[in-house]
Amino acid sequence: MTVAVVLFTSDLRLHDHPPLRAALAAADEVVPLFVRDPGVHAAGFDAPNRRAFLAGCLADLDTSLRRRGGRLVVRTGPVVREVCAVAAECGASEVHMAAGVTGYAQRREEGLHDGLGERGVALRVHDAVITAVAPGAVTPAGSDHYAVFTPYFRRWSRERMRETSPAPRTVRVPDAVHSEPLPSRGGLSGIAPELPAGGETPGRERFSRWAREDLSGYEDSHDDLAADATSRLSPYLHFGALSPVELVQRARAHGGPGADAFVRQLCWRDFHHQVLAAHPEASVQDYRTRHDRWRAEDEAAEDVAAWREGRTGYPVVDAAMRQLRHEGWMHNRARLLVASFLTKTLYVDWRIGARHFLDLLVDGDIVNNQLNWQWVAGTGTDTRPHRVLNPVVQGKRFDPRGAYVRRWVPELRDVANTRIHETWGLPERERAQLDYPEPLIDLADGLARFKHARGRD
Repeated sequence: MTVAVVLFTSDLRLHDHPPLRAALAAADEVVPLFVRDPGVHAAGFDAPNRRAFLAGCLADLDTSLRRRGGRLVVRTGPVVREVCAVAAECGASEVHMAAGVTGYAQRREEGLHDGLGERGVALRVHDAVITAVAPGAVTPAGSDHYAVFTPYFRRWSRERMRETSPAPRTVRVPDAVHSEPLPSRGGLSGIAPELPAGGETPGRERFSRWAREDLSGYEDSHDDLAADATSRLSPYLHFGALSPVELVQRARAHGGPGADAFVRQLCWRDFHHQVLAAHPEASVQDYRTRHDRWRAEDEAAEDVAAWREGRTGYPVVDAAMRQLRHEGWMHNRARLLVASFLTKTLYVDWRIGARHFLDLLVDGDIVNNQLNWQWVAGTGTDTRPHRVLNPVVQGKRFDPRGAYVRRWVPELRDVANTRIHETWGLPERERAQLDYPEPLIDLADGLARFKHARGRD
């Protein structure tokens, strides 16, 4: 009786899962394994919202496996140690897993190669599981990655993607391999009140419903803050509960401008993965330094606290920051606005903002979070690194009636549409009745400071 192990990481699904499919083809029995690595906790990456969502993903994965005669095996400890132990327990000759791109993922893979190799167990690493197109599959002449999105998108769009596969009908798991209890969200504190349910099943249901109701209009509505018509699939993609290859193919089959716009967003995700695969240090260092001398953290402490709490005096910024705390999620347009405000208007280091996002976002992803923050801060891949997003102009454009602001900043619910993004323009007596702060900084002053810091004044 031959046995293989499948190490689940950021690919918590059964549909379109090449490592699982390959393991089932190679062995009579398969051990579906998830390892809870204490190193992730020590690094501060298993924030409460993501721990709760992960618990839902693992419970859903275990339920789906049991329907097919299998089960999920969960272990806690250093990944290499636990995978080697499970392989020894069941006599596995192969371990299958999806390729990752972060520095942590690359070190994990190297450790598994060495640890399993010493025991005569082969490690099979599969590309295009976490992404639609594998990092490094398309490269420009003379470089190992694309540094600009548009030419990458053109090449990526012509790339032939692999065929997707259905979930397996049967998964036979050796009885002798023991498992710890599945993690639970019970007892976790600091979870966002409106955190979505984790797992492949709710993820597939969400995509099907959204594709049916909102995909056609996505091109026109995806920046409308009040409409809330985006897919909200980012947590499911982060944990791999949905296959990006399958999403691309299903969207293309749907067709139309909305589907094209959605596929473009999926390409942005792949673009960032191929950047970080080539430069894993970009998760903590400037991809393209502008030699910024960011304000010292103690100097900016009050401004950063007001930004985190949604008390900056700029309504659309405050609405977005409050949405983040309440849902563990934020509209993408709003992410751009609050990041620009912190890094360019307040001139605070992008890493401070990125850390706060990772503390709260259920889709908090080292790849996309860090590189999106760098894009906005002008230290990443943006071809216009010195652009500054004006929160008043952006608010009027993407929340013209103030519905998004009123949803999250209820103290402004009675302010007229024409003034809701500029509350300082209200009559003094009316402004005094609002439990809402004056702006932290005049936008012109913030812009002047930023231009001076970047040597562009």
